[in-house]
Amino acid sequence: MFFMLTGCGQDSSQTDKQNLTEVTFVLDWTPNTNHTGLYVAQAKGYFEEEGLNVNIVLPGEAGADQTVAAGKADFGISAQEAVTEARVQDIPIVSIAAVIQHNTSGFAAPVEKGIQSPADFAGKTYGGWGAPVESAVIDSLMKQEGASVDDVTITNIGNTDFFTAVERDVDFAWIYYGWTGVEAELRGIDLDMLYLTDYSEKLDYYTPVITTNETMLEENSETVRSLLAAVTKGYQYAISHPAEAADILIDKVPDLDPELVKASQEWLSPKYQDDATRWGEQRPEVWRNYSDWMFENGLLERELDVESAFTNEFLPE
Repeated sequence: MFFMLTGCGQDSSQTDKQNLTEVTFVLDWTPNTNHTGLYVAQAKGYFEEEGLNVNIVLPGEAGADQTVAAGKADFGISAQEAVTEARVQDIPIVSIAAVIQHNTSGFAAPVEKGIQSPADFAGKTYGGWGAPVESAVIDSLMKQEGASVDDVTITNIGNTDFFTAVERDVDFAWIYYGWTGVEAELRGIDLDMLYLTDYSEKLDYYTPVITTNETMLEENSETVRSLLAAVTKGYQYAISHPAEAADILIDKVPDLDPELVKASQEWLSPKYQDDATRWGEQRPEVWRNYSDWMFENGLLERELDVESAFTNEFLPE
């Protein structure tokens, strides 16, 4: 089941639409600045220029990965971790572009919690979503400082808001700084932020990524190429024009907090491409490093076939 997003309609005439290929793109979560390039491509007519009518939808209960794998959506948003787990379980999704070049996530806590290093996790309560990878990451960081995850209380906070959770139930949580961290700045809340990339190169993985399924790659390769041509233009626009891109996202998704969107976009736009030669580029060593780490930490039943998990083939030159 999909939930259609209001404000996602194309601006072209109905006559033009009749000649376009219908495409469904499912998000991983509610719209945010990770997704700006999609909305820019839609608002600027980049999809139409490529012959596509793209419907952006929210995931149903099955989630984006299963929806894309089953062919109920043509494209989706996921993360390297999820794609890795899916591939090892023979779920046929493939990453076709990295939305952001480096992992911008980490563990965050209000400064009064006194968490300035992984060793400080000891004796504290972590609020997460119940995935095995959480305790594995926490333990790998703590071990570097002679500490252990056994001394951390881990609780599932589900969809509880970060700010509510750290005020009421937990000491720290795993966040993306580009959204929740920026929101903390706007609220005047000082955070101690421990980025994963500061502690391990293997944890510098792609999150989020754009996915499709193997059938699309094999039978509709031109649609994949057209989609990425338009999306690339969308993210390039967001890189060059963060303020205007933020306005487009706000216009398309009016329920979002405009101040947060604008501040988040300003922070995130330089990080879309960062040090890559082009937006969307994925490097095999990044996939290999993280899948090796997952396997070594007992998070995968078998090693990942890295070459089948992602491709750069359909990105514009």
